[in-house]
Amino acid sequence: MKIIIGCDPNASALKAELKELILSLGHELEDYGSDDPIYGHTAIRVAEAVAAGKADRGVLLCGTGLGMCLAANKVRGAYAALLTDNYSAARAILSNNSNIACIGAGTIGSYLAKTLLETWLSLEYDPNCRSREKVACYQEYDANR
Repeated sequence: MKIIIGCDPNASALKAELKELILSLGHELEDYGSDDPIYGHTAIRVAEAVAAGKADRGVLLCGTGLGMCLAANKVRGAYAALLTDNYSAARAILSNNSNIACIGAGTIGSYLAKTLLETWLSLEYDPNCRSREKVACYQEYDANR
């Protein structure tokens, strides 16, 4: 799977750790940087690339993960989820078909961040699951706006 990662300067250290994890899991990785203090710029660049099919998934990091998540979800075709616990990380894929994971570098430790990302990357959405009508609803809205 090809992954694009980006962050703001507050999350550079965590990004370096997560890059190692992503590569160790056998994924292809492209880094969209960490120097821009305006996290929205990075979030939108990553989200546009994922939505355009330039990568299978994206990973965004900032202090809380919230700003990245909000900015990324403004892009048509981007479905960003804030990962805070293992159950939600799994459901972000299994029930919601997210294509971007957002993580807060200042809100969770690196061990939990790695665990959540590994869970999220290990799963695939099943289009025949019980949530298919729920996912179809917001994807249809997104496509028609």
